[in-house]
Amino acid sequence: MKVSHVTILHIDDDPNDVMLFEHACQKAGVYFDLHAVHDGDDAIAYLGGTGAFADRTKHPFPQLILLDLKMPRVNGFDVLGWIRSREEFKKLPVIVLTSSNHETDVKHAHALGASTYLVKPVGFDSLVELAKTVQNFWQNLAETTLA
Repeated sequence: MKVSHVTILHIDDDPNDVMLFEHACQKAGVYFDLHAVHDGDDAIAYLGGTGAFADRTKHPFPQLILLDLKMPRVNGFDVLGWIRSREEFKKLPVIVLTSSNHETDVKHAHALGASTYLVKPVGFDSLVELAKTVQNFWQNLAETTLA
């Protein structure tokens, strides 16, 4: 499976972080089909294919999720718990991508079923490397799933 055909739902309340990740992917030569929502309510609607996200040609179901934890109203922990509470989403890979490096957040995210936990880097060059890390995560996952 080509990485460029991987649909990623990026859930982050900061549009600047979403834009920077998109630019970092381009600079890294990593081309995902990125779709972004800016809060937990929209993430749940997107995943459920409801409301504004009902058209799956415009809003395809993701093969991978990048999830920020620190969002207003419905936070990332709540979204992750919602995802893992549904049988149809239990195997959907979720990468927590957040600014928090607190051990309690890492443990809580893993306890809720996060596939992995990455801390948002400060510099753009580090974000480019993180985009490559996401690509490698997906490639390794695809290889073990197909093996």
